[in-house]
Amino acid sequence: MNIPLRMLKGGRLVGLFMQFAVVAGIIYLGYLLFLNTQANLEARNIASGFGFFSVEAGFPISNTLVPYSPADTYGYAFFIGIINTLYVAFLGIIATTFIGIFIGVARVSSNWLVAKLAEIYVETLRNIPLLLILFFTYGVVLAGLPGPRSSLNPFFGCFINNRGLYLPKPLFQNGFGFVLLALVLGIIIAYIVSRWSVIYRDRAGIVLPSGWIGSGVIIGLPVITYFAMGSPLSWEIAVFKGFNFQGGIVFRPEFSALMIGLVLYTAAFIGENVRSGIQSVDVGQLDAAKSFGVSKGTIMRRIVLPQAFRVIIPATTNDYTSLVKNSSLAVAIGYPDMVSVGGTIIGQNDQAIEIIGLWMAVYLAINLVISIIMNWVNSKAQLVER
Repeated sequence: MNIPLRMLKGGRLVGLFMQFAVVAGIIYLGYLLFLNTQANLEARNIASGFGFFSVEAGFPISNTLVPYSPADTYGYAFFIGIINTLYVAFLGIIATTFIGIFIGVARVSSNWLVAKLAEIYVETLRNIPLLLILFFTYGVVLAGLPGPRSSLNPFFGCFINNRGLYLPKPLFQNGFGFVLLALVLGIIIAYIVSRWSVIYRDRAGIVLPSGWIGSGVIIGLPVITYFAMGSPLSWEIAVFKGFNFQGGIVFRPEFSALMIGLVLYTAAFIGENVRSGIQSVDVGQLDAAKSFGVSKGTIMRRIVLPQAFRVIIPATTNDYTSLVKNSSLAVAIGYPDMVSVGGTIIGQNDQAIEIIGLWMAVYLAINLVISIIMNWVNSKAQLVER
């Protein structure tokens, strides 16, 4: 049936008008909400705006990566909370990725015991609320550790007690910058060797051990530079003084409980993503590789995982963003993340709207960055049709 052109244009205009009306209605409702909020704040004599950020905070923050004192401003205190949130998110994503891949591979293992243990781990952790895991880790596991005087000492310089985990702190001396430069140079050389080995394989049909060569360069070049520069690195060991240890790197129980709970919980979901991705690879490819005598490790590394990533990455992106959002539960065990610090500021100033708006903006920004990076990785992993 032929539809007149004027009817098509008319329908398009009606559609555009309806979209414009919906957007205008949303903006108007937002404006009414703003006016109503302003009127309620004025009626209760509550100031609005971010001027309070320049006022002295007056409260301490126990876990900080940068110097902080109660004499600093509210704005700086909130910035400390953002840094703590980013710190947890960064370390959590890295640890969760490695554990999740390990669990996912174990789920499809031919060893019955390994596969069953991985299944128990996944089914148990996925069906327990994260908050309960945090409470159990903080209030039972870590609280049950011995006191500082009876600290566990698994290896030299490491002490574990109910006050935290103490590790040796590296002290960089003059010349260590050349070691870092050698590391960067080794990574560049390893990348060049990897690309050249692919070209050489396509031309000559000979496979070079580029992985071993690259690893040797990345490790060997900095080590040689380290000794050539006179070992420009020393260590500060924690020492027991008074009632607790002093010095070294310390991970407080609040941070440790949060990391353990977040990583173990999220790794269970990523493990299922890895399992489904591995099982999505056609069995015929595995049989073909086995017929050529390829080892199981090489099959998993070279054939299965590269194809499984196309299924794993999209679902894992959601788990990464969930990890960032779930880190807000740190307030329940006393870790001073952005939500915990912001809650203290609200309790002292009653300006909840500004703080809640900042919470939303920061979480949105972090997760958008994660989504952009993972979408880029996903685009590189997908098959390109010819």
